[in-house]
Amino acid sequence: MPISGDEEQGLKFPILIGDVGGTNARFAIVFDANSEPSEPSIVQTASFATIDDAIRSAVLEKKQFKPRSAVIAIAGPVDGDEIPLTNCPWIVRPKAMLAGLGLSDIVILNDFEAQALAVVALDKEHMEKIGGGAPEPNAGRVVLGPGTGLGVAGLIHACGRWIPVPGEGGHMDIGPRTARDYQVFPHIEPIEGRVSGEQILCGRGLVNAYRAIAKADEVTAKMSSPAEITAAALSRSDPVATEALDLFVTCLGRTAGDLALVFKSQGGVFLTGGIAQKIVPALKTGNFRAAFEDKAPHKELLKSVPVYVITHPLPALAGLAAYARTPALFGVETEGRRWRV
Repeated sequence: MPISGDEEQGLKFPILIGDVGGTNARFAIVFDANSEPSEPSIVQTASFATIDDAIRSAVLEKKQFKPRSAVIAIAGPVDGDEIPLTNCPWIVRPKAMLAGLGLSDIVILNDFEAQALAVVALDKEHMEKIGGGAPEPNAGRVVLGPGTGLGVAGLIHACGRWIPVPGEGGHMDIGPRTARDYQVFPHIEPIEGRVSGEQILCGRGLVNAYRAIAKADEVTAKMSSPAEITAAALSRSDPVATEALDLFVTCLGRTAGDLALVFKSQGGVFLTGGIAQKIVPALKTGNFRAAFEDKAPHKELLKSVPVYVITHPLPALAGLAAYARTPALFGVETEGRRWRV
């Protein structure tokens, strides 16, 4: 059953760590407090009926050492004994996992909590700066990442520990500002009558933007995948794709700036995920910083805030490994999110 925070003790090694998104699930094992994670196993969520099946196939049937505990980050809010993922049909059932996978202890976190932990765990060599000044060492930070959806988390420093603040910021409303926006936004596919961040700032969101621009200009939408649109935009070989990526980058800048104001994140804003890594050239063209800083009356504050693209291939696993090794360094709330035999 879930346990309360005052019952918390360190997890027993070896510890299974997992980062489960809408499309892919990534697993590794941390053997002790001084070791790096094992070589990760990456599987597609669509290939398995349940997370339990994926863990058996990717870890238990392949690794010589069997984990005793697990820290798993999932794409969705963690609440109750049956936890659905936002963009994946899996339902995480920790009690069943304890019995079926031979584990004695499971902690379930939000996937962007793990991304927030990674901000502290990773070195500067795994980050590419997109403007702004120097970060303030213990100031608030924000992590956001367009992927299958749009993930968001905050990170604050208090009482000598870094405390991740999970949320569902990717579902905030996003709206038009410029005259061109007002031509395009009526054609963006809404969800239950509104346009949220996830309707633009993720893979399918880029496709939505591309189709909306094509409709606004009464031209044929020739492309159907985010990769195809991104490649055409970066090569500037297709004007609709180019404008779609420009809109994506601008809206990402606006949203990142809004979140920077919420957390007063003078420690930095961190963009994570494969999409951010692929569009670094577009992020550096100026549209992103201009939109990020256009926050009167706090434009000067936003000018000083650094933005980084996390370039590590598996940052969430790095964050989870840091937490698994030394949980006392992080203020991770486990009440109602930890299950033991």
